[in-house]
Amino acid sequence: MLEGKAIVGETDMLQAMQQDALDLAAKALDRFDVTEATDIARFIKKEFDRTHGGGWQCIVGTDFGSFVTHCFGCFIYFCVGSLAILLFRGSDAPQQHPHPTHFAASETLKGS
Repeated sequence: MLEGKAIVGETDMLQAMQQDALDLAAKALDRFDVTEATDIARFIKKEFDRTHGGGWQCIVGTDFGSFVTHCFGCFIYFCVGSLAILLFRGSDAPQQHPHPTHFAASETLKGS
């Protein structure tokens, strides 16, 4: 179970997909110790690939920054206690697509 209430920092996901992400984080934290960030990230990424199609990326840790390009509607950044989780579906460079509004760039920064 989540060791604390999840606090969503940024997202552009629909509510149902957000809840999937939070539920998977809870399952991952039941299965793995909080110090096993790579295992938690792998679990969440593989489950999202399975249920929402391929191309998902997941970053888990206590101190990281990011700047990512992602598909619109496929980004969430949330914290559970001191653990931050960034989950997004990656995309090609926007200039290669005829509809660049379908992509967005998001930046996260988690301080110690």
